[in-house]
Amino acid sequence: MNVNEKIRAREVRLIDVNGDQLGVKSRQEALDIAENANLDLVMVAPNAKPPVCRVMDYGKYRFEQQKKEKEARKKQTTIKVKEVRLSPGIGEHDFNTKLRNARKFLGNGDKVKVAVRFRGRAITHKELGREVLDRMADECKDVSQVETKPKMEGRNMFMMLAPIAEKQA
Repeated sequence: MNVNEKIRAREVRLIDVNGDQLGVKSRQEALDIAENANLDLVMVAPNAKPPVCRVMDYGKYRFEQQKKEKEARKKQTTIKVKEVRLSPGIGEHDFNTKLRNARKFLGNGDKVKVAVRFRGRAITHKELGREVLDRMADECKDVSQVETKPKMEGRNMFMMLAPIAEKQA
């Protein structure tokens, strides 16, 4: 933002501290008004004709803007993607362990990428991998929803599970 002497426009539309418009003034007049009030002249709309300037305490304004940005960053959440790998012929106990991990990740608000890796000749039976993914989605349906349906990529079949919005809050 252009402040005080950095303002290059010859004429500016001036707004005082209370938000009242003082009309179009020369740059020097506007600077004098700001100086008499012991405040800064700040250009708030440089693209307007003539540019709009406001009389304000620029240091206080910047401090408040930084405070707002910091508060916005605090409320921002990053969603991580966790991966659970399965195989088409996974055993019952192994499946339950992977299921427990997936439910824990979903409970923490993370997305879960469920992957079935086909090794060797297992790729000829893609339906077995789809059944495993469908079973995982069915077991997790109370805490998640299917974001992307199962699809093949190379020798892997993937599916994304996202936590249900009510459960996150």
